[in-house]
This record gives sequence, C-alpha cells and structure tokens, in this order.
Amino acid sequence: MTGPVSSNWFYYMTMASMAQAAPSINQKNTTSPLGGMSNDNSLFMMILNAAMQNMQAGSMEQTMQMPTQLLPQTNGSFTPIQVTIKPLETETAPASQAIDTRAVPTSPQDTSDFGFKPVQFIKLENTLGGKLSGAANHFINAGKKYDINPNLLSAIAIHETGNGSSNAVNQKNNVAGMMGKNGLRSYDSIEDSIFDMARNLRKNYLNQGKDTIAAIGAKYAPVGAANDPTGLNNHWTQGVSKQFNNLA
Repeated sequence: MTGPVSSNWFYYMTMASMAQAAPSINQKNTTSPLGGMSNDNSLFMMILNAAMQNMQAGSMEQTMQMPTQLLPQTNGSFTPIQVTIKPLETETAPASQAIDTRAVPTSPQDTSDFGFKPVQFIKLENTLGGKLSGAANHFINAGKKYDINPNLLSAIAIHETGNGSSNAVNQKNNVAGMMGKNGLRSYDSIEDSIFDMARNLRKNYLNQGKDTIAAIGAKYAPVGAANDPTGLNNHWTQGVSKQFNNLA
C-alpha cells in the first residue's frame, strides 16, 4: 500500500526539470550546452536530490506505520461473562380451597317454606348486576340440587356483594361471605361459590330448623360478631328480606 503523492514531489520534480534545462557552469567557468544533466555534482542538484530522498523516505515510513489491524489485540485468553436472568415475577391469585360438592338431602327438620320453586328467569337475570351478571342459571341449578328457592340464594348473594360489586366477589369469586381457615374463601368461579353457599344453607341452616330469614341471619351473620367490626350484620336480615321480596 502506498500513501498519497505529496504536493512537494511535483514541486521538486519541476525544479529538477528546470535545473536540467538551464545551462550549468563547469569548473572552467564555461557554459555546458547539456546543462545540469551532465553535472550531477552541482550544488543545486545535490540539495534537490537530498530533499527528494527525504521525501520518499518519509512517505515510505508513513505507509509502513499505517494500521492494518481493525480489531483490538488480545492476550489470547477469553473469560466468559456470566449473566443471570431472573424469572418474571407475576402476581398470583390466592389458592382456592376444595369445595364439597356432595348432595345433601332435605332433612325432616326443615319446616321452612324455602324449598325449590320455579322462578322468573328473565326477572332474576335482569336483577343481577356486576360480577353476578349472567349467573341466574347457576342460582337455579344450585337450588335444584340442594332443594332451595333460587330467589333466597340470589337475595343473600345480592346483599352480601352489593349486587356483584364487592372486593370479595371481584377478587375471590366469593358471593356469600363464606369464610375459610385464613379469612374469606377464594373460589375458582362464581358458580363454585354459589353451589358452596347452597350446600352450606341446606346442611347447616335449613336442615337444622332455621325456617325464616331472621333465624338464618342470627347464625349466618350474628350481631356483634368479632369479624364484623363495622356492624354490617345489623342490616343482614332486613337487607336479604328486601332483595327476596323484590324477586318474588
């Protein structure tokens, strides 16, 4: 690889041509018709030749010093970089507890009038709101399985959840305030919660002779309970009765 031609080179070559074309003076002070071409020992030619040689030497040195390696040199050793990638942390919903889906037959002790009855499906469906929307068929099917009026199940769920707007129903699918070992229970679906509420009412309330909403409320939501610091249980019987009558 050669470097770019210096502009001084043209200058020196021009001067050399002029010197060769001009007549030179020999040792006898006579003019030589051949000019500087026949006198390499002239002072001017000696200086000119030296300058041109220095120029060529400098150009070659610059060419030799030009870098030819684009990548940095290494000492031959390689140390791999260890990168630790942490898994993406995601929020996990509380684990739901297994529910008892076994049928519970109606006990002779049930003297209430809360056995299963056909209900107005469209009216029930239009009344349910929020997270309870579209659950009318679940209330009806749970009522059939556990021999309970679907309007009673719906009335309790509407009161407990503020008609599908509470944190319990939106975060845990809990429609009836059902408690577990660690507080409010979590369910995989609204349907599971409705069926669990119906089983609980049949087994632990209706089959034990709780034959009115007030009697059910005295056990279901007792006034002054430790888990009711704001006194909401005071309004349970009245609230459920109102919703039950609205659905009749």
